[in-house]
Amino acid sequence: MIKQGLIWAGIFVVVLVLVSSLSGSKPNNAQEITYSDFLSRVERNQFQQVVIEDQSLTGIAPDGAKVQTLSPRDPDLIKTLREKNVNIKVTQPEEMSALMQILISWAPWLLIIGIWIYVMRQMQGGGKGGAGGGGPFGFGKARIQVQSESKVKVGFDDVAGVDEAKQELQEVVEFLRDPNKFQKLGGRIPKGVLLVGSPGTGKTLLAKAVAGEAGVPFFSISGSDFVEMFVGVGAARVRDLFETGKKNAPCIIFIDEIDAVGRHRGAGVGGGNDEREQTLNAMLVEMDGFDASEGVIIIAATNRPDVLDPALLRPGRFDRQVVVPLPDIRGREQILNVHMQKVPLATDVDVEVIAKGTPGFSGADLENLVNEAALMAARRNKRMVDMHDFESSRDKVMMGAERRSTVMTLEQKKTTAYHEAGHALAMIYLDGPKDPLHKVTIIPRGRALGVTMSLPGEDKFTYDKKYLENQIAMLYGGRLAEEIFLNGQQTSGASNDIERATDLARRMVMQWGMSDLGPINYGEKDSQVFLGRDITSKSHISEAMAGKVDAAVREIIDRNFERCKKLLNAHKKEMELLAQALLEHETLDASQVDDLLAGKKVIVRKDPTAKKPKPTDEVVEDAIDGGQIQTKPNLGGKLKDVAKAAVKKPKK
Repeated sequence: MIKQGLIWAGIFVVVLVLVSSLSGSKPNNAQEITYSDFLSRVERNQFQQVVIEDQSLTGIAPDGAKVQTLSPRDPDLIKTLREKNVNIKVTQPEEMSALMQILISWAPWLLIIGIWIYVMRQMQGGGKGGAGGGGPFGFGKARIQVQSESKVKVGFDDVAGVDEAKQELQEVVEFLRDPNKFQKLGGRIPKGVLLVGSPGTGKTLLAKAVAGEAGVPFFSISGSDFVEMFVGVGAARVRDLFETGKKNAPCIIFIDEIDAVGRHRGAGVGGGNDEREQTLNAMLVEMDGFDASEGVIIIAATNRPDVLDPALLRPGRFDRQVVVPLPDIRGREQILNVHMQKVPLATDVDVEVIAKGTPGFSGADLENLVNEAALMAARRNKRMVDMHDFESSRDKVMMGAERRSTVMTLEQKKTTAYHEAGHALAMIYLDGPKDPLHKVTIIPRGRALGVTMSLPGEDKFTYDKKYLENQIAMLYGGRLAEEIFLNGQQTSGASNDIERATDLARRMVMQWGMSDLGPINYGEKDSQVFLGRDITSKSHISEAMAGKVDAAVREIIDRNFERCKKLLNAHKKEMELLAQALLEHETLDASQVDDLLAGKKVIVRKDPTAKKPKPTDEVVEDAIDGGQIQTKPNLGGKLKDVAKAAVKKPKK
């Protein structure tokens, strides 16, 4: 609206300028001459008529030709014209109307005011649409995104994997449909519902589904829209938000990322005069000022409930908290089924297998997974999305995209192969609970030069001490493989492994009580505030106790370091075999690694996106895989044994 107003204001100014310029314009086809020339023509009787208009003289010849000049107010001019029998015509200059004069005089000021309004609108975040805030002076209007009951097409059937949360919100739906059911028994529906969960779990979709199920309007606003540069604007927008809700009751008001405005008071500079605190105070007062029987339900969402002010969470305001967790395996299967309805699937797609292979994925992650699979299928010119596309998209999401353009020397590739083989063998041969191997690759993915990926067979909610120690031992498998099989070589590639292993060991000692120091938490945290930011620092422990903690951490790391070292020394043959296979094939999944360690031939299926082999590459033909050509990089004769053992392609 502001931009359109500025455009019309600009058009108006241009029109005024044109009108003013045309009003003082010269007669058409009039030649400009000097006053002396004009007098000479009068003396030679070349003019039939002379038009006098203010200081302008226009001479008209018998043939209609016109000339024009400016008169110096010569008192003898009229006398000369009469002597030459020239017809004299005097006209009054057209005066501009008073309204036009006022408009022209005010035009610059109107333009300045319009520019000022536009600048202030931009400073106030005025580019957003919605209910309120549309006028040039609507700073105190809430930027509400409105969806009427007819436009909310989302229901509980579109939200999967959060069955417990849907049950909690079912009461809100029933109250909006039939409030008398609860009021006749003296029940009071919660005024506010706080949805708490990790990013991407579907909090916004769940709130919209409540409005869709109840058939009421859905008003959406972000917590950041309340916080402005000017003190008092946020509080005014809070009041406008609740006023809008009351006018459209029954309805759902959804405040996303409420932690932007609902942070703990006293955490900023300025005390009670801080804009954020005034906005929060206004929200607290407004929530106390309306009755839930009016049919206005406030639903808010956050992934940081720990920073919210306690007054916001007390009964009577947001008195019901609904946790929206990451989906379990059944929830992931339901979410995948919802998103796969828009994708043509091949017959080999197994949703249960995909759900098992995506632990820790949120609803947004699973939607992205399905989208990536569809994009990969389209890139490969397929008509349907098959299981291979889903596996490739899962690897891309979890490990990063392949960086095949990265140029690695043979020595770097060899180091990466032994490093990843060390991780994989530790993952296979370690005793006790551990995650099974899924895939190992020496193709750079993301920021890593190689990746060894494991997939848990089930969702984990707690971790066993033996499992954690196996994780530490597995993390040191890469560094140990380099030292044992590459003549004591040590590279910086193990930096992330060492960091993760040290962090696990320190957590085992300081937080989880898995050491000889006993079940004591030495990592207790104390929240402090500095310049409006929460700063978390570890509590102070004595120097002597800090030394004991460091010694316990070192003991866990050393013990598992030696466990992994003994394991790799005991499986040197398997290590060489796996490293050479990685140099040859670059990527091996769990079944291929099992076949390799069992002495079977490794079957490598052709990648649909793989390029044709170059003439300089060494080529080996695999008869078991239907004679498909696999490109093997020239490793200086290291593939001669493989080439000799390969079966020649059968003749047709």
